[in-house]
Amino acid sequence: MGKDNNPRRVADNEAMAKLRMLRTSPQKLNLVAQMIRGKKVDKALTALTFSNKRIAIDVKKCLQSAIANAENNHSLDVDELVVAEAYVGKNLIMKRGRPRARGRFGRIHKPFSELTIKVRQVEEQA
Repeated sequence: MGKDNNPRRVADNEAMAKLRMLRTSPQKLNLVAQMIRGKKVDKALTALTFSNKRIAIDVKKCLQSAIANAENNHSLDVDELVVAEAYVGKNLIMKRGRPRARGRFGRIHKPFSELTIKVRQVEEQA
């Protein structure tokens, strides 16, 4: 008499991880996400490890979570995983301000963004 299982949001050979409320603009986060799209996961992890961008640390953590989901929840082989999709979305924007000259008010936007990474298992052609 329990509830039915939720259908899977991804295919049988895929796994996903999502990171919300990242304190950076979506434009800056997309530059880092672009670096790993379509790469094998070990190459992507290496690229993120040696990146100079501050947000690359959080992107690496999300990628490691997607790899762990693939291995533990979906029984996929880690050596055959590829970053199928890495896309960025907008989230909350905190609005702050600063007093300016002649009684005016300068608006300061502090954007947040979210990141979704999908990894897919592909068999290597020999």
